Amino acid sequence: MTIVERLAAFVDRASYEDLSQRAAEELKIRIIDSLGVAIGAIGSEVMQMVRMHVEDFSRSGASTLIGGGSTSPDLAALYNSGLVRYLDYNDSYLARGETCHPSDNLGALLAAGQCAEADGKALLTALAVAYQVQCRLSDEAPVRAKGFDHTTQGAYAVAAGVSKILGLEPEKIANAIAISATPLNALRVTRTGTLSHWKGLAYPYTAFGATASTFLAMRGITGPKEVFEGNKGFQETIAGPFSIDWEREDLERVTGTIIKKYNAEIHSQATLEGVLELKEKHRFDPAAIERVDIDTFDVAYNIIGGGEEGDKTRIRTKEEADHSLQYMVAAALLDGRVSPDQYKPERIGGTDVQELLRKVIVRPEPAYSARFPESMPCRIRIRMADRQVFEMEKQDYEGFHSRAMEWKAVTRKFDSLAATYAPERVRGRIVDLVRDLERHTVDELMELLTGIGVPAA
Repeated sequence: MTIVERLAAFVDRASYEDLSQRAAEELKIRIIDSLGVAIGAIGSEVMQMVRMHVEDFSRSGASTLIGGGSTSPDLAALYNSGLVRYLDYNDSYLARGETCHPSDNLGALLAAGQCAEADGKALLTALAVAYQVQCRLSDEAPVRAKGFDHTTQGAYAVAAGVSKILGLEPEKIANAIAISATPLNALRVTRTGTLSHWKGLAYPYTAFGATASTFLAMRGITGPKEVFEGNKGFQETIAGPFSIDWEREDLERVTGTIIKKYNAEIHSQATLEGVLELKEKHRFDPAAIERVDIDTFDVAYNIIGGGEEGDKTRIRTKEEADHSLQYMVAAALLDGRVSPDQYKPERIGGTDVQELLRKVIVRPEPAYSARFPESMPCRIRIRMADRQVFEMEKQDYEGFHSRAMEWKAVTRKFDSLAATYAPERVRGRIVDLVRDLERHTVDELMELLTGIGVPAA
């Protein structure tokens, strides 16, 4: 058997009964977290552009759009995944050489789940499969150092999850994964240098392409079965040799994923919690700050601190701001929070935040790098004009797997994000349904999500 056929066999035999009680609970927590983020993004200009694109090409189909309307499953995967991803506020998985956001898979599974008339157990199982595939490939076949984006592994994950929820047989699952993985190898330039809208839309596009690929495989279209190990395949051209024994894999990797406390890039979370704790404790005037020193692990420095992925002090857009540790620290110090409001154009352009971010100095600390990703270590040192110094060291934050965010905290996050567009009654019904998802269907969930107010494009 080829590797993709062994992977397909894993997808085929996965069942709801394989999920531990903890894994099922963590999946529900991530669904409600993702839906809150999605609803919170519904009024963004970029997502309104995506919705216009979807509506221009299809105003009817089997899959429901969050906020109402319907379209084909691949276009629904594009739009609904875009909502989950755009704010950059959904969950993450930290591997030694890769960081991914496994809840990016949810939009595609909701779209395909409606086509399959799937129930809640089927959705949880398919989502667990997608999490497992994406996280394990991130563990064993990281691509960031090779110049490729983490959405590359997502092509395998989406196809695996969509295949599962559609109930495809192993042969068609293998073809779906092989077709999806071949064209969707994405460049890391998406997240380096001057950042664009594509930072938030790269995975939704993967969801769109992989969903379409899976439906083609369902019709009987075949793909290259040696996509992993073959001549010019994934191992030879991108990842290098690696091994995953899919016969021994379970569905528990979701329990190792982490949730964002702040609307900020994942590697900033412990730093931001520390900055806000110092501000709360000492109640200093941010205008009197002379310098802020941040020592952090190398991955954070390289991605958001001004290391190998580019300067992080020229901040003009939302995409640049939420990937600049300097900006996020400055906004936290000035505003006492890091939420979607901190990425409005008028906030980004504020003289106070632009001046303060240039006082934030970020450095890599080898001792911290050695402890990542098991912890998220950092040291914060704030020096005031009167020579006072406030200092703190952090190892994690609320939402990290060592301090897991519980259902109550996640529902508070859901409410804070969804309140603008969803009435309290609708929000309550969504939370209750997800809490008891096994007794409901994907159609029932999507019906509730049509009760979201969508601004006029």
